[in-house]
Amino acid sequence: MDFHAPPPSPVATARRTSSLSNDDVFRRFLETSLRLPNINNNHQKPLPKVDFPSLGSDDALRHVISDSFATVGCFQLLNHGIPLDVIASPAEASISIFQVPPEKRGGVTRSAESPWGFEEDDEFVWGRDKEFNLRMQQVSAAGYSNFNKKMENLVARIEKVAEKILQVIFEDSPPKVADSVEMIGGHERGTVCSVYKHCSDKTSGQCANSINYDVIRMVMRGNRYSHCLCLHLCGGSSEFQVYSKKGWLSFFPEKGALVITAGDQTQVLSISGFCTLFEQRK
Repeated sequence: MDFHAPPPSPVATARRTSSLSNDDVFRRFLETSLRLPNINNNHQKPLPKVDFPSLGSDDALRHVISDSFATVGCFQLLNHGIPLDVIASPAEASISIFQVPPEKRGGVTRSAESPWGFEEDDEFVWGRDKEFNLRMQQVSAAGYSNFNKKMENLVARIEKVAEKILQVIFEDSPPKVADSVEMIGGHERGTVCSVYKHCSDKTSGQCANSINYDVIRMVMRGNRYSHCLCLHLCGGSSEFQVYSKKGWLSFFPEKGALVITAGDQTQVLSISGFCTLFEQRK
């Protein structure tokens, strides 16, 4: 395969005296191809918003959900009824979880056999698994017991919101799709919660490198874990980024809003073709 350097710019003031080698051209091509695109917010439309209490009476809002999934892949849910202190308290309690030293995390790290536990230094996955919770209490006795209790309270409220959203989605689906809801669940039914520890100093170089790494990791992991909906609690996040086949979307969530994205199971049941996407919170 023969690679050639691109022609010189018509505005160049000097003539090139030598051409680039094939290796240099190939290197430039790889550097450009592997670089994540810059996000431009100048001409983006406002992210769709849905008022949760109005879902039962406003048919227009019901269509906003399916339309937003099919176009941008997500929407903001306002007035969902989950108190801010219920959302904030598990985050505060999680501080003790991330203080568990690496040498004690061996038995509580995510693996092919166990979907719960530490995945990275800045991520912890919680679920209602009694055996895992017993192991975590041995590692972080008082701290985990408090965290687990607060997570149970928060997740119970989140599940009620998710059930209402799913009900709206499947009521608006064709009969054969609605009848296929039973295929969602089985042994996979349940809630998985990922808790992320974000950098507190967003101006530091270390934090910037961490954010870049998060984007790369997000793209590489892809749609690895099958799910129906993902509800994002964005308390303290300055920016939310969504990547789909249709491009990048970056926005600032409203205070107290839930950002809801469609999972792969919802996409399979939709004949309209919801966006396949990845998310990142800053």
